[in-house]
Amino acid sequence: MATFLRTLSYQYQWLYDGISRFAALSVGGEKRFRQLALDNLEIAKDTEVLDLCCGAGQTTRFLVNYSERVTGLDISPVALARAKKNVPQANYVEGLAQKMPLDDGTFDLVHTSSALHEMTPEELKQILQEVYRVLKPGGIFTLVDFHSPTNPLYWLPVSIFMELFETETAWQFIKTDLGTLLTNQGFELLQQNLYAGGSLQVIQALK
Repeated sequence: MATFLRTLSYQYQWLYDGISRFAALSVGGEKRFRQLALDNLEIAKDTEVLDLCCGAGQTTRFLVNYSERVTGLDISPVALARAKKNVPQANYVEGLAQKMPLDDGTFDLVHTSSALHEMTPEELKQILQEVYRVLKPGGIFTLVDFHSPTNPLYWLPVSIFMELFETETAWQFIKTDLGTLLTNQGFELLQQNLYAGGSLQVIQALK
């Protein structure tokens, strides 16, 4: 069940962006947050990139600085309309992450930022299957999302944030061993790093 503040944050883009920027301070600001999962990757101008669950293009606007072939996918036509206005350099597709209207082996890189925690466990498994399908052999899946804090000092602020802005799926997500899910799907785990007292995980996985 969505909280009142969560509903407001999706209704008003300025509120959502403000919350995101405030949360990103824990890793050095929004620019650093958006680039965490892309560290040490070679992304050329012709790299086929998918911004999965792109929303209003918050991460897309960083990805287009790397590649001229960025596609954003989201289920919300309202979010996609905002993304097209905010980042016109990218292409956009409306569709479910669990059943992407995209061909097999299309992308060199699939990236998703703070979206998987909104999915049920079954939807999460379906999405990982779809990511594997649309990646080219040797393609990379990168993600940044919540993680169960390893530093006890982070539990209170994380709990307050999740109670105010997230749903039950987020609590389920931080209990999930995402690395094992990825390897079970056939990915090779390249990196899994923790930030912000362990409350944020960054993963790079190879098909």
